[in-house]
Amino acid sequence: MLKPVVLIVDDEPDLRELLAMTLSRMGVESRSVGDIASAKAALKEGRFDLCLTDMQLPDGNGLTLLEWLSQQRAPPPVAMITAHGNVESAVRALKLGAFDFVSKPLDLSDLRKLVSQALKLAGRSQTTAETPDPAAPRLLGHSAPMEQLRELIARVARSQAPVHICGESGTGKELVARLIHVSGPRADGPFVPVNCGAIPGELMESELFGHKRGAFTGAVADKKGLVQAAEGGTLFLDEVADLPLHMQVKLLRLIQEKTMRPVGEAREVATDVRILSATHNDLAALVAAGRFREDLYYRINVIEIKVPPIRARLEDVAELTAAILARLAHRAGVEVPVLDADARNILASYQFPGNVRELENILERALTLCSGGRIMAADIAVRPNAATPAVVEMGDGALDDRVEHIERDAILRALEQARYNKTAAAKALGITFRALRYRIKKLGIE
Repeated sequence: MLKPVVLIVDDEPDLRELLAMTLSRMGVESRSVGDIASAKAALKEGRFDLCLTDMQLPDGNGLTLLEWLSQQRAPPPVAMITAHGNVESAVRALKLGAFDFVSKPLDLSDLRKLVSQALKLAGRSQTTAETPDPAAPRLLGHSAPMEQLRELIARVARSQAPVHICGESGTGKELVARLIHVSGPRADGPFVPVNCGAIPGELMESELFGHKRGAFTGAVADKKGLVQAAEGGTLFLDEVADLPLHMQVKLLRLIQEKTMRPVGEAREVATDVRILSATHNDLAALVAAGRFREDLYYRINVIEIKVPPIRARLEDVAELTAAILARLAHRAGVEVPVLDADARNILASYQFPGNVRELENILERALTLCSGGRIMAADIAVRPNAATPAVVEMGDGALDDRVEHIERDAILRALEQARYNKTAAAKALGITFRALRYRIKKLGIE
C-alpha cells in the first residue's frame, strides 16, 4: 500500500523541517518547496494526498495557489498555515475551498489532527467512489434543485469550513447536515444534533460546554457537554438563531480559537469539532435588528446551503410519496397502499407549506384512515393553499368560522416551526403557554 504524501509549501527552512519531521513520525512522506512556482511544478509532476501551504510566500499569496488548484482535475485537499489571529484570511481561504487552516505558532497536536482528517478524506473519496454505503442517509428527488443541492453537499463535505443550512421548516435541513457529515472525513466520528430553541437559556452553557462539580447549585458531579460529545465529529446547531446573545459570544470563540471552557473550569479546553448550523429564520435580518451578532454570522456562514421547498420541486412529490409510504407501511407492518388517481392529483398540485414533514404527516394520516389497501382522495387532508384560499360562504357564523380557520392555521404553523415545542410556539405567537394550551383544546388540534 502506498504511503500518503504531503506537499509542504513554505519559505522558512526551519518550519519546513519541523513539518517534515512531524509528518514522518506519522508515517507520512513529504516533499518541501519554498514558493508558488515550485509548488505548481511539483503538483503537476507527482501525486499528493495533501498540500500544506503558508499564506505568505515570496512570489505571492497562498490563496493564489489554492485558486489554481481548484481548477485542476482531482486536486488534493489544501490546508493553509496562517498568522495567529488572522481569522479573516483563514475564512477567505475556506470560502475558496481550503480543507482547513492551522495558525502560527504551530500547535503540533492540532497539525496532526488536521493531517489525519485530510488523509481520511483522500482515502474516503476512493472507497466511496467504488462502494457507496446503501445504509447512508440520502436525498430523494431528481429535480434540478435537488441535483444542485447534492453537488454542493459533495463539495462542502471535502472541507472543514462551517456551513450554514437555511430553508423553510420541514425541508430536511438536518438530513443535509447528516449527509455532509457522512460524506466527509469525520464520518467515523459522532454526529451530535442540538436544537438550540429547545434548551432553556439558563441551561444552554452547561448543556453545550459541560460543567465541573460544584460550579453551581445542583452540579453534584462533572458533566461533559454536547461539544465534547461531538469531539472528532460534527456538532449540528439547529435553530441557531435562538441562541441567547451571551452564548453567541462563546460559540464565536469555539469556532475561532477551537477552544471552550466548561462552567466552573479555570482553563480552556481544546476541541476538534466541525460546526454545522441551520435555521428557518433570516439571519441577515436578525443581524440588522441587533438580535444576532454580525461577527458570528460571518463565521458560521462561511458556506451557505439553501434547501429548496417542495413547491420549487413539485416533480419530486411522486418519488417522495412512494418512499415515505413504503417506510410508513413497513413500520406499521402492512402492505404498501395504492394511491387513487384523485389522491395523486391532490398531492401533485398542493404547495406543501410544511414541506416534507407535512407530506409525511398527510401520508401517515391517510395510511391510518384508508381501507382495502387503497388511499382515496377523501383520505388526503390538506390545508387550503395560500395561493388558493378557501371560499367561505357568508351566512350565520361564517365570520367566526373564518377567524377560527385563520387561528388554527397560525397555531399549526407555529407548532411545526417550533418542532411541536409548545413553549417555543407560544413565544413565537406572542401569547402565554396557558393561552396556547386553551386554544389548542378549544380548536380540537391534535
